[in-house]
Amino acid sequence: MAKIEWKAGNMLYPLPAVLVTSKSAEGQADVCTVAWCGTVCTNPPMLSISLRPSRKTYENITETGVFVVNVPGEDLARATDYCGVRSGKNEDKFSAMNLTQESAAHIDCPMLAEAPVSIECRVRKTEELGSHTMFIADVLAVHVEDSFVDDKGGFHFSDCRPLVYSHGEYCGLGKAYGTFGWSVRKKKGTLPAKKKGQKR
Repeated sequence: MAKIEWKAGNMLYPLPAVLVTSKSAEGQADVCTVAWCGTVCTNPPMLSISLRPSRKTYENITETGVFVVNVPGEDLARATDYCGVRSGKNEDKFSAMNLTQESAAHIDCPMLAEAPVSIECRVRKTEELGSHTMFIADVLAVHVEDSFVDDKGGFHFSDCRPLVYSHGEYCGLGKAYGTFGWSVRKKKGTLPAKKKGQKR
């Protein structure tokens, strides 16, 4: 099969579909759907989100320098779509979608009580890139719903049934094919792969 060349554009899918909460300098909270979101660094922990300057969330983050990335489960699919097509400049999306604000631990910005994961962030760097501005932020704390944590303190992220965004569609994660490192893990009763020049 042959590939067809398209014009240059964003075709890196799927992406996490997250609900970003923020608050203006005057104290007005907003929630906005963001798909341009990703990991930047492990140590120190950092992530990034990219927003159009026309968004109310962009204004809020520019004023306060903080925000929360809330990872919604599949049960928040409708709210996730709604918060992406409606503007906080015109309505209270928390009320419209029956979303509950709860206090963050380190910043003056609400988290979403209904989201199984909430990540507190403080902006470290802002990059104006064109249509979007990227906010690179330090992760200050991560809050997870206790029902997804086992007796040993392990967090089962897939049990949250997080949403992803793929070329205009909201989807679930689907089937898991393996865990990190499973492709090279030694199977019981088999020899590890022989290295070049190595004798058995």
